[in-house]
Amino acid sequence: MKKNNSILALVTGGTFDKEYDMITGKLFFKDTHLPEIFKRGRSTLDIKVRTLMMVDSLDMNELDRDIIIKHCQSTDETRILITHGTDTMEVTAAAIAKAGKIEGKTIVLLGAMIPYTFGMSSDGFFNLGSALAFVQTLPPGVYIAMHGEYFNWDNVRKNRSTGYFETTKDKKY
Repeated sequence: MKKNNSILALVTGGTFDKEYDMITGKLFFKDTHLPEIFKRGRSTLDIKVRTLMMVDSLDMNELDRDIIIKHCQSTDETRILITHGTDTMEVTAAAIAKAGKIEGKTIVLLGAMIPYTFGMSSDGFFNLGSALAFVQTLPPGVYIAMHGEYFNWDNVRKNRSTGYFETTKDKKY
């Protein structure tokens, strides 16, 4: 595998990229906000953004996960960010890790509890910044980055009571 200093950002949807329809009061997908966020954050990194899908993670299926896995396996980039819905992020992280053929790659999944378009109340900008730092500094492996922390793919869960990610006592997978 050749060394590549760029970062591949794969977009899959999730609350991170949702928009609010003020007429219906519903959240929906339009397009990813990643290029705008990188520009606003004054990022000078070589980041390639690729939209794979725009789905809520509760609606994500095995075919969707296979698409994500294939992109992780086939890219020359060794640093990969994946925006993802928080409800099944650990399921996708496990699927990527178990699929194999990602040796030498650092893969970080991230999401948001509140859409980026909600402005200052969104955690998306902070989570993306943290994930960018983690993908550049962590050793190869699959991780989840939320709330300024990173977690190994096989030792994390979303606490449904608090809305925060936490380390599990025992490895899940």
